[in-house]
Amino acid sequence: MSQIGTPHGGTCPKSPRSRTLRTVATLTSAVLAVTVLAGCGADEDADAAPVAAQDNAPAPRDRVADGGTLRWAVDAAPTTLNAFQADADATTSRIAGAVLPALYTLDQRGRPQRNPDYLESAQVVETEPKQVVLYKLNQQAVWSDGREIGAPDFVAQWRALSGRDTAYWTARNSGYERIEKIERGKNDLEVRVTFAKPYADWQSLFTPLYPKQVMGSPDAFNDGARTTLKATAGPFLLKSVDTGGGDVTLARNPRWWGQAAKLDTVVLKPVPRSDRADALAGGTLDLAEIDRSTAERISLALKDARAGRNGAQAALAHGPGSSITPSKALRSWALAHGSDEEKAEEVRAARKKNQEAVARYASAQDTLAKYVVRKSLEPAYTQLSLNGESGPLSDERVRRAVARAIDRQELAETVLKPLGLPAKPPGSHLALAGQAAYKDGSDALGGQDTQEARALLADAGWVPGGAELPAGTKAGSEAEKEGTGKEASEKPAKSSPAAPADAEKKSDDASGDAPSDEGLYIVGDDKPGGRRAAPDRAAPAPGGPESAARVLAPAPSAALQGAALQARAEALDTRVEPLDARPGALDVGAGSAARAGAPQAARPDRGVAGAYAPRGTAAPAAVPGAKQALGKDGKALSLRFVLPSGPGSESLRTVGDRIVRMLDAVGIRTEVTKVPDESFFKDHIASGDYDLALYSWPASAFPATDARPIFAKPEPASDGSLMVEQNYSRVGTDRIDQLFDQAAGTLDEEEALELVRQADARIWAAAGSIPLYQRPQLVAARADLVNAGAWGFAAPRYQDIGFGKKETAKGPEGTGATGRKHG
Repeated sequence: MSQIGTPHGGTCPKSPRSRTLRTVATLTSAVLAVTVLAGCGADEDADAAPVAAQDNAPAPRDRVADGGTLRWAVDAAPTTLNAFQADADATTSRIAGAVLPALYTLDQRGRPQRNPDYLESAQVVETEPKQVVLYKLNQQAVWSDGREIGAPDFVAQWRALSGRDTAYWTARNSGYERIEKIERGKNDLEVRVTFAKPYADWQSLFTPLYPKQVMGSPDAFNDGARTTLKATAGPFLLKSVDTGGGDVTLARNPRWWGQAAKLDTVVLKPVPRSDRADALAGGTLDLAEIDRSTAERISLALKDARAGRNGAQAALAHGPGSSITPSKALRSWALAHGSDEEKAEEVRAARKKNQEAVARYASAQDTLAKYVVRKSLEPAYTQLSLNGESGPLSDERVRRAVARAIDRQELAETVLKPLGLPAKPPGSHLALAGQAAYKDGSDALGGQDTQEARALLADAGWVPGGAELPAGTKAGSEAEKEGTGKEASEKPAKSSPAAPADAEKKSDDASGDAPSDEGLYIVGDDKPGGRRAAPDRAAPAPGGPESAARVLAPAPSAALQGAALQARAEALDTRVEPLDARPGALDVGAGSAARAGAPQAARPDRGVAGAYAPRGTAAPAAVPGAKQALGKDGKALSLRFVLPSGPGSESLRTVGDRIVRMLDAVGIRTEVTKVPDESFFKDHIASGDYDLALYSWPASAFPATDARPIFAKPEPASDGSLMVEQNYSRVGTDRIDQLFDQAAGTLDEEEALELVRQADARIWAAAGSIPLYQRPQLVAARADLVNAGAWGFAAPRYQDIGFGKKETAKGPEGTGATGRKHG
């Protein structure tokens, strides 16, 4: 997975508090409601199994051969071996998982489990006056230099990551800053950790655990652990790092006290995803995450093998030789042996080139038939991010309209159904199905409803023909606010003396931050496929533009939308005072403008139309020109949709195209800009140079800690920029922050889970992020490789990975060809 680039431009992030999320926001890189909001209860959702099971060819250890080398593809050579530095990546994490202590690992349901290889026990032994956790270490646990793992290692890691010593260049300190002291227990195998304030996610700490030689000084932390590790303590140890080719070789650890690793060595080979099909076809890899096209090619090779076709026959059936008919072959032969020497030479060269292509394809298909595709769902979801900092999306009604226009089920099926994977959109931003915190909270926002989307847009003043209206002309509920009673009915609506703040920001965006024409196409009347008739600009709506605006106007004021939003979100939030008692509780994002006079409370005994459209809202579905592009104050409603252009992002672009058409159906135009993968995050998402974007976030076993930076309310900096941490949608509320803080600070597990669910309901309501689908996980593996593949939530158990023993008439052999070393 790709690492998030450092934010630029107007973004001013705080010190990250997430322990893993910075390395998993990707291009190819995403639950919670009570009975009032959803049809199932929290316990039912929390006890549900993951949507897709892991697929890793499980085998008991006595059926796994001893020895062999596994060649495992990674995206790139590690930039550092220190997982707590800002430029650590997925390769860093993979190495750490094999060579360093992990006190807790995730099971198949994404829940933390104590790792008995390192811990005999770990529990909260005191809560008053302060929380104390007592770790009892495995008495056999030692570093590769023979020293026991103990309190000095815990102390060194705490001091390095606490944030108190700025000489340490750390990327995160989540949880470590809450520790007050660490001391030895009754003996060297006991470690007592005392917290200055309660910390629910204490199980997230000290994984991975580095030796004190790495954490003991700023120089060792900052530079010493970038290319080497002075000591390790896992089933494998770091043997070498090839600074030229980038290969990282891990060897079986002779001091490992647990079950011995089955493999002799693991070689992590940097192979870009675009090159993996060729690498697999060349037989130079044993295990690799792949894209859909590569998976389809392997499946085709397996189908040929099952049908008894070898590679040469496959090449003639569907490869480079498939277009050669007998008549073409005869004509080619005649020309190659004809009297025209110049023509014959040209044809002979073409025939030779084609024969070589057929031979390469045949060889590749024969090799690919030795692999299988293992598939599951990755513990991450792809989301549509709506940048609420400025412009139209600073209005929560417009964000909700975008969300209501999108059919999440259709998008999930587009990506997952062709792969044979379950296509169920995630119901939570903070957990995935199977995890303890999971509960479908999407009803807090509402499902796809074109009429509701149009009603929300009309209420926000975005109407057909609005782009031609004079600046200051009001529509929707804003038109109602211009006047009431007889005077309002007798006099024309007056222009507002000043443009709204969001309109000013949108104007600034249009003048100063508009994307260049390069790589840009505007989705509008000339869209291929002709899904929308071009608006007839010469024929205004009956009664003129003001009449059209009144037709689209909801019956009551827009304030009831906010009241309905509060009622739904507060159904989960019963432990605190009502929203109307908390000043600023509806302050969503830095660009949101509060509407004066809006009621602050909702009556839960009264229903509302749809998710947030006011009761009695007349959705403009039947209004002539309803599918025209919408406008307001003389400006068209157009959103900048930024997508990556790289070869590994085809699925994102396909999803993006469908979203464009869904938005087009409600009158929202989009300007789609395709940018290089390497600049997508750094120059657009992190800097806020977008309105809509698709990218992914991982699920976490510790959402109160890991997800908070993603959804924290942006704070203004002294220079006028925003401190957004990892909240790239720039939409947040004080209450969401409070719920995260409360969840992280309670030692009651059920209370913490409920607080997380309450936070998720409010995240749905804020409509800054719309989870679309859980990412597919496709892995190519040698057919004889076991205990490896698509792990889903679970962490790999490196010591169990290996090649299956060869079957004989007498049973499994002790060693066999499948367990040999690969040259």
